[in-house]
Amino acid sequence: MCGRYSLICIDDLGNRFRIFNPMLGARSKFNIAPGTRQPVIVQGALNRELKQMQWGLVSHWTNNLKTAHPIINARAESLLEKPSFASLLKTKRCLVPASGFFEWKHEGARKIPFYIHVNDQPLFAFAGLYDEWHDPAGTMLATYTIITTEPNALMATVHNRMPAIISPDYEEGWLTGEQPDAGQLKEMLVPYPAEKMAMHTVSPLVNTPSANDERVIRPVSSLNSQYTQ
Repeated sequence: MCGRYSLICIDDLGNRFRIFNPMLGARSKFNIAPGTRQPVIVQGALNRELKQMQWGLVSHWTNNLKTAHPIINARAESLLEKPSFASLLKTKRCLVPASGFFEWKHEGARKIPFYIHVNDQPLFAFAGLYDEWHDPAGTMLATYTIITTEPNALMATVHNRMPAIISPDYEEGWLTGEQPDAGQLKEMLVPYPAEKMAMHTVSPLVNTPSANDERVIRPVSSLNSQYTQ
């Protein structure tokens, strides 16, 4: 799964993702948690657009927002099987900009946090889906979920899932065009190559959502070398 991620040095979002209306002046976010509003890239009528959405998908057909159970992750393998996701695959695919993400490894009673990132890419994108919920008064809530896939060799040492990082070659295809079929989904939502990623242990400070500075991504252990590809 993916329950926390970071978006650092986002001043370059416009150039990296070819956005014509980037959020200029936005601050880096080191410890993004579910339930917060974050930038998400969607395909507009003419160009790509950057939208603020809340992490945790709430389907448009939800009756009561107070009793809703927001979905932060969606499994790539079952997207076409679940009606709530299959319908979004037609017109509500998105890219979720990120600089890295966190995962926790269970060792006995301990949960050791790790920070994982892509080598030589300060910005990359998770594959995501979004939806728009409206209340009777017309207020709209836009929400998104991050798609997960099987782990690569690096991630498998920590967890049995990882977020689906879209290769830059597939970003355009993910945002535009018709609904991907099973073969296309399998091709686009593959585990990102382990040799292009690295990870290191970080402070338990990341467990606190309000901790939002570079300390949460800073290496803290000499054991890091064994987890680096």
